[in-house]
Parts: sequence; structure tokens; C-alpha cells
Amino acid sequence: MALTHCADRPWVPRHSALSAAPDGARGLQTPVKWCTVFLLPIFYPEKRTEHILIGETRYIWRQRASVLTSALVFRSQRGDCVFSMSNIYESAEATLGFISSPCLTKVELRVACRGISDRDALSKPDPCVVLKMQSHGQWFEVDRTEVIRSSSGPVFSKIFLVDYYFEEVQRLRFELHDISSGNNGLRDADFLGSMECTLGQIVSQRKLTKALLKQGNTTGKSSITVTAEELSGNDDYVELSFSARKLDDKDFFSKSDPFLEIFRINDDGTESLVHRTETVMNNLSPVWKSFKVSLNTLCSGDQERALKCTVWDWDSNGKHDFIGEFQTTFKEMRVEQEGKQIQWECINPKYQVKKKNYRNSGMVILNHCKIIKMYSFLDYIMGGCQIQFTVAIDFTASNGDPRNSCSLHYIHPYQPNEYLKALVAVGEICQDYDSDKMFPAFGFGALIPPDFKVSHDFAVNFDEDNPECAGIQGVVEAYQNCLPKIQLYGPTNIAPIIQKVASSASEEMHTKEAMEYFILLILTDGVITDMADTREAIVHASHLPMSVIIVGVGNADFTDMQILDGDDGILRSPKGEPVLRDIVQFVPFKDFKHASPAALAKSVLAEVPNQVVDYYNAKGIKPKCVSDYETTRTFSP
Repeated sequence: MALTHCADRPWVPRHSALSAAPDGARGLQTPVKWCTVFLLPIFYPEKRTEHILIGETRYIWRQRASVLTSALVFRSQRGDCVFSMSNIYESAEATLGFISSPCLTKVELRVACRGISDRDALSKPDPCVVLKMQSHGQWFEVDRTEVIRSSSGPVFSKIFLVDYYFEEVQRLRFELHDISSGNNGLRDADFLGSMECTLGQIVSQRKLTKALLKQGNTTGKSSITVTAEELSGNDDYVELSFSARKLDDKDFFSKSDPFLEIFRINDDGTESLVHRTETVMNNLSPVWKSFKVSLNTLCSGDQERALKCTVWDWDSNGKHDFIGEFQTTFKEMRVEQEGKQIQWECINPKYQVKKKNYRNSGMVILNHCKIIKMYSFLDYIMGGCQIQFTVAIDFTASNGDPRNSCSLHYIHPYQPNEYLKALVAVGEICQDYDSDKMFPAFGFGALIPPDFKVSHDFAVNFDEDNPECAGIQGVVEAYQNCLPKIQLYGPTNIAPIIQKVASSASEEMHTKEAMEYFILLILTDGVITDMADTREAIVHASHLPMSVIIVGVGNADFTDMQILDGDDGILRSPKGEPVLRDIVQFVPFKDFKHASPAALAKSVLAEVPNQVVDYYNAKGIKPKCVSDYETTRTFSP
């Protein structure tokens, strides 16, 4: 973007939107010496607000869903002037690139590997593939597959769902790890190799196979194959539950350990793995757990598409024994919804040819088939669901004396500290989804008046009966006003504040309506000291309409905090209870120290729409008032 400057004019973009502004608008310019562009994205691309601050003049372009108008706000000593002009909007878009292109489509990626080297002579690897995407030169984890035990040629049932942008180079990295038994995390895993490519390469070839590169970029015998498929417009899911009866016994000293695989038969005759059940040990009449799968994944939206179902006897060496198979369609499965029991003979073709009196290798029964309407984030928001945003701020002594310029809580007259930057970046987004714009703000780890006892959940405005502040600006002011009145202390305990917000979320859960979803933003400068209690609180909160965002402020080592983010394995309580769903997002602020506020907001809030949808869809709670229009955005379950 070219900038021009002269003695009596501000720095402005050459051939920018200002050149398209009418004379009255140009007359409001104020001579300054710099121009800063702030981009504040929000949850959904159909609603965007762009700010340009030029000295004392602030320009705002807004675009909302289904509203193709724009407004330009000039703020100067003459006051505010608001008017709509499509020509200014188009000029700004062309010159400054305000409006990022919408997602062209969504793509499903299926992954399989071959030729993985054995970990040692006695056992095969337990592979897992982690998908990462590059952003601003750094790799960020997007998702990961399940772990397949004892396999040198795994075909993963987990499907990666990725937004595809034709005009962008979307760099992907697939990392293969050998996960140690009993641990699904990457901390103790062995790195087996990686493959880098672009999403465009995969999409253009439909199936991309490349060698996996080991440390030092050396190639081995192992390879990875990624298959791409465009996601159709059908957002609905189906819940299925299968069992079997009198399966063949493939083991000499015990009964078979059966599991079921479902494949979709594609138009070109190839097969795509849709789902793999868990293994039921030592049982010839297993009952497998119910599962959900999108209709697009199951049958590409075609109810008469052939489906192949295969039953195997699991073996620890990875050489599973074939029991039998059968073919069906989703149209046939839907008969179960009418109260009719559906069952299929499980056939082993070799036995059918060799054995004269062979009938089958058992029966497979469909116990349950239910179509689930999947609602989007916009459906819930437009149905009246409010985002209840709460802030919790770390006031422990490790932050440093607020009167010292080296303190993380130091209030600089011209530069906001990291606490304020993180608060405003996230809060500015969330406040658009709260009608009353009143936000509770709490502090923890400080000695508070009048008796100066340590508190881990005190109201920043010192009004325990009404801890809410008017808007994000009110939270900022309450934070600044409380600093001189408290004494920073410790320890760093966050479980009490999670429990406080969870208590409110629990009341909302009992209404069984999608009216309030709670987001707790915790700003802290160090590793927490009540990790066990915090894990317990998060596991409890995972059952509630609630998400937790933790931003690590300062230069501390936050490695141990990653355990709270379910991206690395499954978080469990001290008693071993797993989280029902991943509700925690942890981000160190130092990773975004030199980035725009938009980058931080995007990182910490990117998972919230999915978390909202996951919660309400899992509970079977519909939006109170479903939108009349079809959204083009899909969120995975």
C-alpha cells in the first residue's frame, strides 16, 4: 500500500478510498504523521468490521450477513459523520484488501500410510498423524487422527475438514508419530517422519502420495497418501449403532475380538473408509458403541450409494483375521427408523465357495439409526443465543510491582500492557454477541481490602453483588482503578474462578435452551499452582455450555500449561475421568507480541464456534428460532 505525505496533509494511501470520498468527507481530514491499520475479525466471515485509524480520524467499514451496504465514520474535532457509499467500500477493498475472500469450499482429507518401520524387533508402531497448517511462518496444529495400535500400514478413519481458498497458498504439514502405549500425547512419542505440501496440490491431484521425510530430510521406505474430497452441502448427521450375533471364532484359546469397518463405494469403484468401531474383546456377539457420521461422509448424500461393511477379528500383531462382509445402502438402513429390525448375513466368500453347507459367519444387526439435524453457529446466534463473556486477571506478585515500568501490570500513558492488549483483542470480538454489553471481571492471587486477605475470585470493581462492567472499556477502567488498591500476592490458583463461571453455566444448562453460552478469558503470567483442582474443574465444565481461553502473559515457560489444552491428548481429572469435549484453548501472548490484535483474537477464538455447536448438538438442543436461510458454513461435530 503506497503512502503519501506533505506538510499540510496526513499520511494517506495513494489512490485510496479517501480519493473517492466526497468533498465533505475530505474536509474532515486532520493533519497527522502516521497511519495505522487495525483489523478486528470476528467469529464469522459474513460479519466483519474493519478499522482505519489516521491520527484522530477513524474510518470504519462494516459488512454484515446478507447486507451489502457499507458505512464510513469520520471522527474529528467537528464530530462524527456517518454515511453509506458503495464506491468508497469498493475502492477500499481494491486498494487495501480489506475483505478477505470467503471460503470457496470445504474439503475432507483422508490419510493412510505405508511401509512404516517397526519400532523394534518385537512390536510394530502405534501410528498417529498430526495435521499442521502454516500461518505467518509458524506451524499450528489443526487436528490429529486416532492412534492405530500395531500397524505398519494404517488407514485412519479420522477425516480432516479443511477450508479451501483458491487464491491462497495453504501450506500443510502431515507429521507421523509413534505413540507409546497407554499415552495418546506427543510428549513421549517418537517422530517417524513428515510430509509438506499445499492444499492446492492435494485438491488438484485428488490423491497425493509422497515419501515421509525423517529428521535431516532423509527419505525412508515409508510414505503417506492423502485423498481429498469436496464436502457437499448436506450438513446432517446420522447416528448408528450395530451389534452382531454368532460370529465365527478365529482364536484357538479364546473367542474372537471383533470390530466393524464401514466403507463407502465411490463412483470410480474405489472404497473410502467411513468408520471403524472399537474392538470388543473375547465376544462372539458384540455390541459396538453408537457413533455419529455426516451423511456426506457416509454416502455423499446419495442414500442409494453402496456401502461395504467388514467384520474383523483383532490381533495384537496387526494381522487381523477376516470374519465376513456384507453390502447395504443408507436407504436400507433407514427402514430401522420405522421400527423394523434390520440385519445382514456376514459372509466369508472363501467359505461360501469351499464349504457346501456354509450359511454365514454370523449376523450383524442395526440397533439404531437416527438422522440428526446439525445446526450451525449462526443458527444459534441468530436464534438468540448470547455469549456471556467473563474476564479473570492474574494479580500475583510474580507480575512485578505495578508502579515499576518493568511490571506486566504497569500502566504506560501511551502503550497498553500485555494484559490490556489481550483483553481488548478478545473482548472486542465477544461483545458483539452480548446484548447488554455487561461483562463480569474478576481477579485472583491478590490481597484485597478491607482486611487484605488473599482472594482467588474477587470482583475487580469490588462489588461482589454486581461484578459486571459496562462494556470492554468498563473492564479496562475497573482493572486500572483496582491496581492501586490491592497488593499483589499469590499463589496462582484458577480453579475457583472456573468453578464460579461453571456455576452460572450450570444454571443455564438446566433450562435446556440455547440462550447463553459462557466464555471465560483467563489472563495469567505463569504456570498455575492448583493444577489438580483445575483439571477437575475443567472436566466438570466440559459438560456445560462453557469454553475457557487462557492467555499466558509475559516470558515465562508455559510448557506445563499445554496439558490443559486438549489438543495434546485427552485431559483427565486426577481421578482419571476424561473431558467430555475439548473446551480449553491456551495461547502464549509472546507468540503474538509483534502481530496484530486480530492474529491473537483469531487464534484464541477460532475454536469457539465449533465448541458452541458441539455442545448444543450433542445435547440435542435446537436453536430457539432457526434462520430462514441456508448457511454455507459447516461445522464438524
